[in-house]
Amino acid sequence: MSEAIYEKLIDVLDGLPNGFPRTPSGVEMKLLKRIFTAEEAELFCHLRLHGESPAEISVRAGRPAEVLVPVLERMWEKGQILRDPRGSEQVYRLVPWIVGIYEFQLPFMDKELAEMCLEYIRTLGPPLFMQKPQISQVVPIETEIRAGQEALPYERVSAIIEKGKSFAVNECICKKQNDLTGRGCDKPREVCLAISEHENFFVDHPMKPRIITREETYDILRMAEDAGLVHTTSNVREGHVFICNCCGCCCGQLIGARKGAPNIINSHYFARIDPEKCTQCDTCIDTRCTIRAITKGEGRNVINEAKCIGCGLCVTKCPSKAITLIRKPDDQRMEPPADEMEWYRARARARGVDISRYE
Repeated sequence: MSEAIYEKLIDVLDGLPNGFPRTPSGVEMKLLKRIFTAEEAELFCHLRLHGESPAEISVRAGRPAEVLVPVLERMWEKGQILRDPRGSEQVYRLVPWIVGIYEFQLPFMDKELAEMCLEYIRTLGPPLFMQKPQISQVVPIETEIRAGQEALPYERVSAIIEKGKSFAVNECICKKQNDLTGRGCDKPREVCLAISEHENFFVDHPMKPRIITREETYDILRMAEDAGLVHTTSNVREGHVFICNCCGCCCGQLIGARKGAPNIINSHYFARIDPEKCTQCDTCIDTRCTIRAITKGEGRNVINEAKCIGCGLCVTKCPSKAITLIRKPDDQRMEPPADEMEWYRARARARGVDISRYE
């Protein structure tokens, strides 16, 4: 029975829009057994992608709500599910492996878990990152968007932050995993920003983030820009709850973009070099372009505009002011889905899976 419930959990996770494919080695089973007890795995299979109260969940689970509450709370504390306030009560919902359970394992990530996750991403990564709509979108450095180019709200970090009422920062799980497996880099690690529209949301949060103010959130963004990190967030127009600050050393999506995978991350701008101003100082090549989209040309440096993700990092440190961000033409832009649920539905259609039972 125990083995069967984990097989069912794999089926549920693989039936979600992001997928959770089986591997020849069976490392996915090892991961789930490390994270879930059999009781937790069974209850996870009764949850939905929208928040429900324990009373609503109990109808499907066939167990009294008062019995489910301590189990749901334990699952929340172990980073297996999400818990959100709905008025005066708490509601619970399932989350995919990525973005979700994997990221919530940050407090529990050790060398053993890091090695299992690294092994699994070799199978999960290609279908996960190449499927559309993309998981993430780049949010360019706002000060580098030229006058006359009207940035939409989801393209502006300030618009995302100003909607928030609670802010926190945590260590980047990609950097932590890579460090534990001997593949770490020297970029700043405490750079993953969490944002909530609920007051005091991160107090007693199981991920144990450092609670910060709105002003400190902006300070971290400026620090990340100076360090050459790319701002990314969820690929939706509304309902952003995080801003990651990613490097091309550790972030799977940026690694894919660096290797030339087309449109692996959604972006709305590209950079362009003015040949009359470029002095070929190579600052953009040496320290700013994390995906290696800039190369030396005849008398000037050249940007591969199809590869460029429009982050703006090269613009900020160009001493000759030779680089500008250009908004992509409408026929080259991919507008994000409206919100998380629309993203789930679009992703499910692209994968050919039916998620109606989880809605």
